[in-house]
Amino acid sequence: MEQAQTADSSLRLNVHFHTLALDGVYVRDDAGVLRFHALSNPSPEQVAEVARWTHQRLVGVCERHGRSLNDLDDTTDELALDHPALAACYGASVSDRQLLGASPGQRTRKLVHPVCEVPAPGEALADIGGVNVHAGQAVNGRDRRRLERLCRYVARPPVAQDRLEFAPDRQRLLYRFKRAWKDGTHAVVLEPLDFIARLVALIPPPRFHMLRYHGVLAAHANARSEVVPGPAPEPVEPTQRKLLFDGEATELEPGTKPPSRHPWAWLLSRVFAVDIMVCSRCRGSMKLVELANERDAIARVLATVGLGPRPPPRPRPPLPGQLELKFAA
Repeated sequence: MEQAQTADSSLRLNVHFHTLALDGVYVRDDAGVLRFHALSNPSPEQVAEVARWTHQRLVGVCERHGRSLNDLDDTTDELALDHPALAACYGASVSDRQLLGASPGQRTRKLVHPVCEVPAPGEALADIGGVNVHAGQAVNGRDRRRLERLCRYVARPPVAQDRLEFAPDRQRLLYRFKRAWKDGTHAVVLEPLDFIARLVALIPPPRFHMLRYHGVLAAHANARSEVVPGPAPEPVEPTQRKLLFDGEATELEPGTKPPSRHPWAWLLSRVFAVDIMVCSRCRGSMKLVELANERDAIARVLATVGLGPRPPPRPRPPLPGQLELKFAA
């Protein structure tokens, strides 16, 4: 799984990818069965090789479009000509400068704590030509809680609202980092208009897939059904009825295949967390008795349960035209 991220911890435009990959490969044995072979932890040299390959691919893509990695900040870009306001938001966000605040062009103000930087020994980190690759997190697949927490981090939104607050002067916004930087920077102070410009720069382009799957976990992988377990079949009671397209209700016999569409009661329970097939007084299970989709049938059913023989009145039609309001001089 690969999630495209557009922002870093200081809300700057910093396109990067969070990748959750298998720590091994699947190989089909002589009997035709897929077997998983685990791999060892990547070495710093291997991480540097991945960064080098990525840098070479980026150089090739830029060359095919007549550009290079050294002139990506050229002001004669087509985006600057067609959408100058959006290009200005991108440029200010990437360079970490104010765009619409009190001091346009100046560096964004940050809050810094004095710290003593201690390098992490043996960290799998590489930086080749501006391409940064970090492979420092591994989770056992059986530890579902840590795996869920890692998936939440991979697919996190760009802005954490619980770390956004007003500055002490109540005129600017203060965005705190989840973890302080190595130099002690722990928050960024933004003008309200600069904050809006940062949000504009973080909006992905239209029809761009932010979440992608690769390898055996992809949707159209041939061996996906052998690796990813399918959904467990839901138990169907013999008294449950399924709704057909023509409005009829038929009994499901034991052992029959459940319908391809979920029942409406299941959908309501999933969306609103209310099980309408359970009595609110005795908590006993209920079953479908009759379908009323005509006015006379609805009125008869409502009268039977004591809710009145008439359906609710129709809303009045709107008045033609717009009323003119007279203002006093």
